[in-house]
Amino acid sequence: MSNSHYLQPLQLEHHGEVKEVYQEAIENLGHIFYSEEQIQAWSTLAILPGVLDESLHKGKGWISLKKNKIVAFALRYPPDRLALLYCRSDFGRSGHATALLRHIELEAFQEGLKSLSTEASSFSYPLLLKLGWFLIKPELIQIADIIFKRYRMQKQLISENID
Repeated sequence: MSNSHYLQPLQLEHHGEVKEVYQEAIENLGHIFYSEEQIQAWSTLAILPGVLDESLHKGKGWISLKKNKIVAFALRYPPDRLALLYCRSDFGRSGHATALLRHIELEAFQEGLKSLSTEASSFSYPLLLKLGWFLIKPELIQIADIIFKRYRMQKQLISENID
């Protein structure tokens, strides 16, 4: 892990701030891949009671800090699924998501898991491909009656794939 990426376990006291990271990332980067209508529907999930809460409370995650500010987070829920991976827009392409993802993969491997799966957005799809995940199939989902394309993906956790 690079010195510029300080990771620590995601705790209950971080939930409010990670919801802000989630919402900020979608609202500030969404225009690259999504319509204004899609951005509004998706970012609203951060503030709706209960939508992210189960993953945050039951999942196992990590945050990436820069100057004591949460700039990115990732979590698994259930244990064999990457449920959330988000980075503040002003910290994109600076290695935070990569560091988190590698840490999540290593931790899952050390726990004896053979693979991880996820449903990637257009944001994370290229990063996941770059880091050895493979596409199972693209799919369409609805959020607030708005259609989104996402990518069902998987990664085999073998020692050669984990750094």
